[in-house]
Amino acid sequence: MKGPNSTMMKLIEPAIEYDKQIRAYRKEFLDCGDSMDGTAHLRRFENPQDWINHVSSFRDLQYMLVREEDQKIVGMIQIRHLSNDYLKHYGGHIGYSVAPSERRKGYATQMLKMALPKCRELGIDKVLVTCISGNEGSKKTILKNGGTFETVVYEPDEGVNLERYWIDLSE
Repeated sequence: MKGPNSTMMKLIEPAIEYDKQIRAYRKEFLDCGDSMDGTAHLRRFENPQDWINHVSSFRDLQYMLVREEDQKIVGMIQIRHLSNDYLKHYGGHIGYSVAPSERRKGYATQMLKMALPKCRELGIDKVLVTCISGNEGSKKTILKNGGTFETVVYEPDEGVNLERYWIDLSE
């Protein structure tokens, strides 16, 4: 699928063939001290194979958004079943992040758009996506993909307000 500036993009499951790119993605976040949302705890795994094994051990779906021209991972997105109270209230069905060097280029919007049909295939007709209040980029991404604002909730572990949005896929 074409992404920003007609760049060809693909959403793929993590694979060891992307060892170098996974390491680079992780390092970029660690170097800038940013959170790695939607990466299934990539921060904890120095070895990409260990992370891939971790990802394959649970029923959530993990994807990498790869720019075809240079095979760079520009983003990651995770599709989750609302299997616990934390996800039902705060985490939502989808978490995502874009590499700091690739932000404000439309990749998050494209990645979420590509993930929504996968949600529909899983039987998720109403997708809950949350973002930290004040994160205008993420808010715009959700709204561009049909998100409807529900409410703001306080997440006590991180001490942040989260905006809850629903994307209806039943139509």
